[in-house]
Amino acid sequence: MKKKKQVNNIIVYTSLSLLLLFWLFPILMALMNSFKSNSELLSNVMALPTTFKLDNYHRTIEKMHYLRSFFNTVLLSSLSVGMMIIFSAMAGWRLCRTKTKLSQIIFALFVFSMLIPFSSIMIPLYKVILALHIKNSLIGLSFVYAGFGVSMAIFLYHGFIKGIPFELEEAASIDGCGKITIFLKIILPMLKPVTVAIAISNVLWVWNDFLLPLITLSNNKKYSLLLSTNILFGQYSSDWSAILSALILSAIPVIIFYAIFQKQILKGIGDGAVKG
Repeated sequence: MKKKKQVNNIIVYTSLSLLLLFWLFPILMALMNSFKSNSELLSNVMALPTTFKLDNYHRTIEKMHYLRSFFNTVLLSSLSVGMMIIFSAMAGWRLCRTKTKLSQIIFALFVFSMLIPFSSIMIPLYKVILALHIKNSLIGLSFVYAGFGVSMAIFLYHGFIKGIPFELEEAASIDGCGKITIFLKIILPMLKPVTVAIAISNVLWVWNDFLLPLITLSNNKKYSLLLSTNILFGQYSSDWSAILSALILSAIPVIIFYAIFQKQILKGIGDGAVKG
């Protein structure tokens, strides 16, 4: 029995190690080739660089205006996720506590909207952006992100709030608290686990998104980090060494961010899906 368990463990860990190598291989290749010159990279992609130089990274930081793009991405992520959390928490709370057919229909529509692929609404969305005069606006783009992210956030908040006793709100109401006070002082603090999960997962989404900034931002001073890498692609030739180093520089902050908060992500999503 013990021998069989050891064999099973060996098979499981071997399979997981191979899967991990499969997922890490593109990242390792990008990291390795980011230290090569273009000629060296194109001659043999799989070979190790002859010398590890940081010239590509210096050139990339200058070309893509890294600090400016980094600040734009931080601003965009903060505004988008902040609005997402505020609106979704309030909506999830009211939809959960309002036991009417209308609230059930509204909640069902939010859930249904998660099934709509972005490609099917991309052109209408661009026309709406032009009509609202929010093209080339980081604030306008943050509203677009918030609109796309509230459905999942409301779904998670709705499930989590079901596990919060309604008697707490009744007691606060008897003590003279209004709806806003109840939400801010009682409900919102209790939503911390799922709020952290929503915040982190959506920061990762906004940070790594390329398509929405591409169709919304045409002023390079407003570019996000990933969109700034597009500058390195030329019409007739591309600086592949700089492109790979730009991708590494764009990924490092979000990898660190995810590594620090991964436990909160899994815990918050699990609590939001299971409670109630």
